[in-house]
Amino acid sequence: MKGRILTGRCAIVLLLAGMVVIVYGKTAGYPFVMYDDPLYTVANPFVAKGLTLAGAEWAARTFHAANWHPVTWLSHMMDVSLFGMNAGNHHLVNLLFHMANTLLLFHFLARATGRMWESGLVAALFAIHPLHVESVAWVAERKDVLSTFFLMLTLLAYARYCERPARSRYAAILLFFALGLMSKPMLVTVPFVLLLLDYWPLGRFSPFRSPAGDTGFLPPMQLLREKVPLFVLSGVSCLVTYLAQEKGGAVSTLAVLPGWARGANALLAYAGYLWKTVWPSGLAVYYPHPGTAISVWKVAAAGTFLCWVTAVAVRQARNRPYILVGWLWYLGTLVPVAGFVQVGLQTMADRYTYVPLIGIFIAAAWGMGDLARGWKVPRLAAGIIVFWLAGLAVCAWYQAGFWRDSSSLFTRDLEVTRENWFIRNSLGWSLLREGKDAESIHQFREAIRIRPEYAEAHYNLGKALSRFETIDEAIASFESALRFRPEYAEAHNDLGAALEIKGPAEMAIAHYREALRLRPDFAEVHYNLGRALSLQNAVGEATIHLREAVRLSPEYVEARNNLGVILARQGEYAEAESQFREALRIKPDYAGAQRNLERVLGGMDDAGRKTRR
Repeated sequence: MKGRILTGRCAIVLLLAGMVVIVYGKTAGYPFVMYDDPLYTVANPFVAKGLTLAGAEWAARTFHAANWHPVTWLSHMMDVSLFGMNAGNHHLVNLLFHMANTLLLFHFLARATGRMWESGLVAALFAIHPLHVESVAWVAERKDVLSTFFLMLTLLAYARYCERPARSRYAAILLFFALGLMSKPMLVTVPFVLLLLDYWPLGRFSPFRSPAGDTGFLPPMQLLREKVPLFVLSGVSCLVTYLAQEKGGAVSTLAVLPGWARGANALLAYAGYLWKTVWPSGLAVYYPHPGTAISVWKVAAAGTFLCWVTAVAVRQARNRPYILVGWLWYLGTLVPVAGFVQVGLQTMADRYTYVPLIGIFIAAAWGMGDLARGWKVPRLAAGIIVFWLAGLAVCAWYQAGFWRDSSSLFTRDLEVTRENWFIRNSLGWSLLREGKDAESIHQFREAIRIRPEYAEAHYNLGKALSRFETIDEAIASFESALRFRPEYAEAHNDLGAALEIKGPAEMAIAHYREALRLRPDFAEVHYNLGRALSLQNAVGEATIHLREAVRLSPEYVEARNNLGVILARQGEYAEAESQFREALRIKPDYAGAQRNLERVLGGMDDAGRKTRR
């Protein structure tokens, strides 16, 4: 009997791993996409250096990307140390984490319930559901798969603790939970999940029987006290996350989006995710928020449906506790991202379902298991399940294909969403990087048409127009960006560069200074300001800013070259030579640095001493 069980478990594990590889294996050949991937990898100077002490210190204190998730940053740095900027290997790591999450989920459920086939079905649904493609195929969503990895370890540690409570076992729960929160703070609801698991399947309490009547049960207050340290960690994480997102400008105020609109959208999102779980079509990487233009009847229908399901789950709680636990898992774990605190301007996101849908899968798998046991033809039930899984796998494989490049991903979004200003802008930026300037300008103008106050589209339009050397139009676009977002450091920098061409230089310098006030660690602005000041013969201040540009970005060859030039003007020939040589080491075909080096070397006498010429 034990041999058959072991054989069955091994077969399920191999099947689950194979499903993940079949659905997601092709992503290992995909590049980064121009949607947050640069922010987390190639355009992030700390991550681009790999795992370093300075990078670890930065990860621990930064609110970069409007989040505090140091473990996620460290994982990206480790990828760079191991693979460089080979995007395929970064994708492969995501795939491996997803596979590990799938197998750990199966192991936890099988251990906690003793039901192998239902546990395998939950894990299979988790592995291949199309709503999970975004979390796996998107490098920037490492935080999803990584945080869930620590969640699964937390659940396993908790199951082990419940079998035989001990301080060391509880310490393992705290450790894994803390690492999960430091990967993605969406896990703040885990203490709530553990209370659900106490009810089912762990059976540590029941609302239908008195603890005194069953020595296996514990008083509810004791279970709550047991989780106080976990609730404390959740509270700290909530506070830090709010501060990070507020500082990053990601939290919408009530003036921008009133409370009633947030609540209404949350109801629609809860119902919308369920619909996409059953019928996963029209999936997109970005669903624009409707703002206050929300249909009252749709909100009423969604609210009524959610209340009805809740009532059914409560009525079934005595005989089918997995329905209530699965449903409350779904409702509870979605709370941080449902939109009550609106972060970003999306109405919903596929990636937000990565953990919450586990609850729905549990309710569905155990419900189907109970139904199948009552059927006279169990093979028919198995056939239906296999057909269902095969259909989901095909849909997920198809959806993963859109992540093969940025243009394919954004073009697909425009096909399945309406008036998507955010994706218009993202597609325009992707086209601009491909050198398709005219096409990118069209996309930026469309984004502005849909959302006139969208500062980033005005800024990107200015960048594109600059390539056509239509400086007046570019300046107007940068000024529009700043009108809607006055503290837009990048727009100040590019407006300064455009004004340098048109003049006067004093206005350009003023915008550079404002950009540095907003972002003191902006290497490009230090370079631009230093160069502009050197042209104004403000040599001392120019040198300070050029040195700072090199310090912030040691690979910045233009900054090194200009620093060398200004040092040579001050007679500091040895250091000037050093800067030119370093620029050539980084970029051997840099003709400007080569010419400047030859000029400096030409000023040497026979003794190797430099002379003024």
